[in-house]
Amino acid sequence: MTLAGCDCTIVNDCFHAMNRRNFIKNTVLAGATLSAMPYIKADTPAKKYKTALVGTGWWGMNILGEAMASGQSKVVGLCDVDQRFLNAAAEKVKTLTGDTPKTYGDYRELLEKEKPEIVIVATPDHWHPLVFIEAVKHGAHVYVEKPISHTLLEGAAMVKAARAADRVAVSGTHRRVSPHNISAREFIRSGKLGKIGLVKAFVNYGGGPERPQKNAEPPKTLDWDMWCGPAPLRPFAGDVNNPWGGGPHPRGFRSYLDFANGQLGDWGIHWIDQIQWILDLKQLKRIFSMGGRPVRGPVILNETEQTTDAPDHQIATFEYEEGVNVYWEHRQFAGNNQCKGEEVGCYFYGTEGVLHLGWINGWVFYPVNRSEPIRMASQLHKPDEQNIKENWADFLSCIESKKKPVSDIEDIYNATASCLLAMISLKLGRSLNWDAQKLSFANDLEAASLLKRRYRGPWEYPTL
Repeated sequence: MTLAGCDCTIVNDCFHAMNRRNFIKNTVLAGATLSAMPYIKADTPAKKYKTALVGTGWWGMNILGEAMASGQSKVVGLCDVDQRFLNAAAEKVKTLTGDTPKTYGDYRELLEKEKPEIVIVATPDHWHPLVFIEAVKHGAHVYVEKPISHTLLEGAAMVKAARAADRVAVSGTHRRVSPHNISAREFIRSGKLGKIGLVKAFVNYGGGPERPQKNAEPPKTLDWDMWCGPAPLRPFAGDVNNPWGGGPHPRGFRSYLDFANGQLGDWGIHWIDQIQWILDLKQLKRIFSMGGRPVRGPVILNETEQTTDAPDHQIATFEYEEGVNVYWEHRQFAGNNQCKGEEVGCYFYGTEGVLHLGWINGWVFYPVNRSEPIRMASQLHKPDEQNIKENWADFLSCIESKKKPVSDIEDIYNATASCLLAMISLKLGRSLNWDAQKLSFANDLEAASLLKRRYRGPWEYPTL
């Protein structure tokens, strides 16, 4: 992963102090109209939590940026297997806060030596479970990026570990705290759409045929064996100086099924979670998915070259016990403006109209009586148009109050599980019946075998 917007030049101590004051002042003021609660209480000094980040790339630094801006984090440790990103992150933290975090290449050493109270897990997906479970066992509250796990039973083990340790654990599903998403939820739950019969979620971006990348020696700054970790050790490929350089590292991992679950495992988590959260859906009972790579082309992995292996398009249907059917589609070719100017989002189809919940442009409701649409604009933060600030504020508040967070780990496990079940259906080419209480399929041992995977030694798959 790359570091977004990182300027690590250090001029002098006066520059550091000025930068720190402006960073915290401007970041807090910018989010004042959005945050659910103030970061720093006026009557008492804010508690500062010893905070560590595992995964110092682009998105991890976005999260840590909000942690630092809150005024309630002392950054004590940073961990990454790529020294370039790790060193740049340490310089940026020092510039913005004056903290001098220790740097590590192994999260276990960080946890043992620094004993952080808060850990941010922003690694590629396949590392989330092991880092998360070890962090809560060490007594840390955890903010883990979505999807929470790479396979379903890892996620169940993560929830169990967090509950056993009595730690606050949240996921990076910041759309649950986005103002326009909250207002869409209130609008829909008020009954203004009437009876909802179907919801469609989608992500449609452009793209084309894929050219294989030549296998190569990993750069000396990167511990590639540790990067792969419990996943298969595949040959390195790509350009680490280019975020989208064709290989898994730094940002391309989501298109490799050894490390992630494609577009459904990335964007799909956000929108399936939104649907479950808005409609209070909990009991998924039947799943079917299909897709392929007709445009990207065949999967290649040999001694000299490789391609990605995630589908370039996929559809999935989710049937819930609550009587709602959900449809997902993604496409990574033929990009256009068919989705009313938005390439991502979901449509709620009700007897009184249709509500499109989007990302950049907020939401719009189209009544069946053809009167003027009702619109609500978004309120998002730079960089990258997100609401991490509000999610972090809720996280801190729940650490203090011990209340359930908005993006609680168990709720996001449910959304993650739905997407992972669809990936199992895609691999098997057939529909699946699911029992969420028993974590099992009805008389389907082949499907059950895909709820977990064999870890590469010496790593051990987490157990329930």
